[in-house]
Formats: sequence, C-alpha cells, structure tokens
Amino acid sequence: MLALDLGGGAELRALEPWNADEFAAHVAQARDHLKPWIPFASRVVDAQTARDLLQRFADKQAHDEGRLYGIWIDGVLSGGTLFKTFDSVGGVCEIGVWLAPQAQGRGLISATARLMIDWAFRARGMHRVEWHTDPLNERSKAVAKRLGFTYEGTHRSDFVINGERHDSEVWSLLSSDPRA
Repeated sequence: MLALDLGGGAELRALEPWNADEFAAHVAQARDHLKPWIPFASRVVDAQTARDLLQRFADKQAHDEGRLYGIWIDGVLSGGTLFKTFDSVGGVCEIGVWLAPQAQGRGLISATARLMIDWAFRARGMHRVEWHTDPLNERSKAVAKRLGFTYEGTHRSDFVINGERHDSEVWSLLSSDPRA
C-alpha cells in the first residue's frame, strides 16, 4: 500500500472501491458535520453507495479526469481530498476537501491541499486549480485564503446539495501565482 506521511500519525492514501465499508462508516459518523457542504454525505448511506462513489472516482482516475484520496489518522479514515474535475488538456482542475470534526485543528486540510496543488502544478503541468465553496462555509474560505487562492466571484444557484440549490464561490490559484 502506498501512503504519504502527513505527520502526527496522519497519512494520505488512495481511497478505492475496496475501502467501501470503511468509507461508509466514516461518512455515517461525520454525516451531520459534512451534510451542509459535501454532496456525498447525503448519498453515501451504505457500503454499496460508498462503493459506487469510490468506483466512479477510480474510473475518473483511470481516464485522468479526477482522483480521490483519504486522510487516515492513526489508522482511522478521518477525511479526504479529491480532484472533482481534472482536465489535463485544458490545464484546469478543481480540488475539494473534507474532514471529520474530531480531526480538525491539526492543519491537515491545508497540508493535504498544498500537496495536491503542488502535484497538479509541478508533476502534471496544470495551469489553474479551482476551489469551489458555499458562501456560508467560512472554514473552507479561510483555507482557500491561507493557500493563496483568489476569490473570483459567486455562481448563483449552481450547486445542488440535499435537494436544494445553492450558490458557490469560485476561488482560483494559477501556476504563476505566488503561493502561501
């Protein structure tokens, strides 16, 4: 198994279909915390729906169109990161993150996002990384700012979560931008 040490007992590794039971349990445990912001928190309700989501990302990775990674702390799945979209031809991707409440405050999201961004720019030659967030998600916006993203604007009613339409703020980081 390949893993990247994040320090303090935390590691980043691929989140794959064979992790479906563990992923379903993680989502169930963190559902109330994630549900306002993360669409899969409502859709992943058992091992099969978890496997379906993980398989979609495995297929995206096979087609070089997205990726999904988990953050494990002391062997317990506690969050993750993904490239929701990954357009290697156009040089644009969108990063997303989530973390269970008990894992917050350790700098894991910032550290993990930096790794993902650096990989996208340096290894894959991406030109632009996007960060989309609900305008009410202050923690997400704080991470985007901390990482050096620039707020570009708000897309009105472009995001469905829990069956309701929401606005989303779009933040971007260009390969030529200085990084925090």
